Amino acid sequence: MARAMFEYTKMVLSKVSFDSNLFYIEVEKAFKRLLPYEIEELKIYIKSLAFYNPELNQSLHLLQ
Repeated sequence: MARAMFEYTKMVLSKVSFDSNLFYIEVEKAFKRLLPYEIEELKIYIKSLAFYNPELNQSLHLLQ
């Protein structure tokens, strides 16, 4: 079931990637509800999204 939450989180992040503020909020929520190994996978996913959407770069500081 936890994997379903990870996939759902990725879907939500891709849908809100048009707005950097919404994206930031959703990333914070994701870090609170995902398992540690899923957070590491999510960081990779967020970096790839930010590569294609430079306006999301402000959320990269959350990855530290």
